[in-house]
Amino acid sequence: MADSPYPSVRVVVGVDGAGRTHRLAAIAAAATTAVVRVDPPVESTEDLTAALERAEGALVLVDDAHRLPADVLAALTKAARRAVPVVVARRPTIGSPELAALDEAVAAHGSVEVLAPLDEAELAALVTRITGQPANPADVRALLDASGGLPAVAAAIAPLAATIAQPAAGTAGTPTTAQLTARVQRKLATLDRHVALLARTLALRLELTDDVFANAVGLPAVDLAAAMRLLRDEGLLMPDGERMIPAVADAVLAEVAPAERRRVHDAVARALLDSGGDPVPAAAQLRAARVFTPVAAQAYLAAGDRLRFTAPADALSWFDDAVEAGADPAEVMPGRAEAAALLGLPFTVDSVEGGRLGLVEGAVAAHQGRAGRAADALLRSTAPGPALAVPALMATGRPAEARAAADGPGPLGVQRFAGAALAVADPAAALPLLIEAAEAVERTPLSVVLPDTPHAVGAVVAVIAGDAASAEHLLGRALAAEVGGPVAADRHRLLLAWARMRIGRYDTALAELGRHNGDELTGRERLLRAAVSAGIARRSGDVARLRDTWAGVEPVLARGAVDLFTLEAVEELVVAAARLRQQQRVAAVLDALDDIVERLDRPAAWAVAVGWIHLQMAIAGDDAATAGVVASRLGAVAPAGHRQQAQCVAAGHWAGALAGTVDPDAVLLATEELAAAQLPWEASRLAGQAAIRTGDPMAARRLLERARDLSGTELSTVDTRAESGGDSRAGGLSEREVEVARLVLAGRTYREIGAQLYISPKTVEHHVARIRTKVGATTRAEFVAAIRDLLG
Repeated sequence: MADSPYPSVRVVVGVDGAGRTHRLAAIAAAATTAVVRVDPPVESTEDLTAALERAEGALVLVDDAHRLPADVLAALTKAARRAVPVVVARRPTIGSPELAALDEAVAAHGSVEVLAPLDEAELAALVTRITGQPANPADVRALLDASGGLPAVAAAIAPLAATIAQPAAGTAGTPTTAQLTARVQRKLATLDRHVALLARTLALRLELTDDVFANAVGLPAVDLAAAMRLLRDEGLLMPDGERMIPAVADAVLAEVAPAERRRVHDAVARALLDSGGDPVPAAAQLRAARVFTPVAAQAYLAAGDRLRFTAPADALSWFDDAVEAGADPAEVMPGRAEAAALLGLPFTVDSVEGGRLGLVEGAVAAHQGRAGRAADALLRSTAPGPALAVPALMATGRPAEARAAADGPGPLGVQRFAGAALAVADPAAALPLLIEAAEAVERTPLSVVLPDTPHAVGAVVAVIAGDAASAEHLLGRALAAEVGGPVAADRHRLLLAWARMRIGRYDTALAELGRHNGDELTGRERLLRAAVSAGIARRSGDVARLRDTWAGVEPVLARGAVDLFTLEAVEELVVAAARLRQQQRVAAVLDALDDIVERLDRPAAWAVAVGWIHLQMAIAGDDAATAGVVASRLGAVAPAGHRQQAQCVAAGHWAGALAGTVDPDAVLLATEELAAAQLPWEASRLAGQAAIRTGDPMAARRLLERARDLSGTELSTVDTRAESGGDSRAGGLSEREVEVARLVLAGRTYREIGAQLYISPKTVEHHVARIRTKVGATTRAEFVAAIRDLLG
């Protein structure tokens, strides 16, 4: 063919806009013979035959062969077989036997050239030619992404290349031109209505399955592939034939009227709902288009239901859109209530009759700290409500009902949680079961709002068992797996802070208090946060903080809504009440806890826990007689757990110290056991109380040294006011005098200051006298004013 006057390329293949006509023009320009062009439409076969006979030896160029009628294609095939030099340009798809025959006859005399998308270098040359300016590489890359390299599209938007690469703020998509929009309009006008609808649906850039696409545009699924091939041949799709060219998609959407676009969205939403697939992408498109039709309402509702447990805040916004679009509020309410409960938000309904709303009612009651009400609501609900009620039933002292409810149906995680909760009377036995239940819930997340999590109950039980490490492990796993949603995350974090505070790790507790606004927490977690705050205040001697905490939590405690799992948290609060001389305000709370333990048949671990609260209240009130009675009761208990054994022994020595009877060696041994049972602050307090009450100076020194060893850096860690007080030797005061002065300002008595600093009340009195002399105060009012000014 090298010596032939005719071109070697005989078939040019490319989608519309790929440059077929341009390539034929180039072939014609290079020809050394006459050229006869055959372009649709051809008037008649006779005219074509006559033209071919007159053009003996000429090169015949046939453009858009796929558009020619069968008889014209047959005539061209006969000519090609007679060795008439023919070059054919066509789309990639061969849609008829006549076109296939022509293609075969022509290709027998030369090669087939497939027109590829333009590369970056070719696009750069195109931009330079059109704009008259050198092309910026970034602009060229953006143009390639927007046009797919299709010459017709690239040429139409090349003047906007810089805008495509750096869109203006607030704009989205690819800027289009009148030239490209007109081209797209002409294309869509010639297509079958189903294929045109497919083009408009593809322009939305949704990730849909073939079945959904076909359903949305009204095509049988078997015809979808042919429709996609047609759109590819029309030059509307990317080279892979699956996605619309971005610039074309934006031109399609620009051409679609708002009402028509809403119809397209509706069709997609309906198809998605019919398929049972993920409704969120379609709902997002409907929202973007501000579509509020009945079908859109169902899509929004489906999106909310899909996300209510994984993204409850997003779900609430979908439920709002569903109602705005006309969904029945009663149909929306269960999902909305579940999402709101997971976020710790209130919800109200006119009536609750079991079902999903009944489960939510029970869960919310538990979150508010009303375990009894939660148990009743869950028992009335459908499965798995009764099984979910078991922890609350045990926590409120209703073991017989709990055993009956535990047999109710429910997911594996719920059943294991219920079974573990039945064993909480014995913390050591319950802990491994709760860990197993926690693992089951993590493996298979539940589609129900949990009243509490096995991780949280497991942490409480672990601390009672003297195993803070297991409590931290469970709570860390719960936070990592996001068990129970955001409302449970608050609980898990606060329980983690509480557990660490109990074992003397105050840094985490302080950090956690700064994380939450107490008013934003549910009632149960408000009580827990207050317990951590009160514990910090009690350990640091911060009476002002103790008063503030008590004022905030007193209304919560006034409801009397306490249970077994809040028992140790309540300890911090009732002791705070005793310190503030408010014992009568918590009497009902203590009675409720005593009653719960009694109805559980006084299991040893919990009997010791509630007895320990009574002891701590007696100590806070310096009530030796009551402490003796409580210590005697605890001495009669025979607990199995090491923590409870240490508490029972320490109770006797503590009561003895309050009564003025101190056995230093026995006290030191008791503090060792308390510290080993992960009660270091209580151990240091016992040593300090004994030290200031013994008459043996040598024994007092030993006990004070032990108290300081147990407290470690406790005060410097916890007393944030001391951290910010500036020079510890202000006004010539020693460090110890500064500590005493701060506690005097906080309203502490000499005895309380001595217990805080592990010195005798008489020593405190001497420190105060020296401070008076240094600041030159002769009256108490002058003294207080002087140290306030001195210490800031």
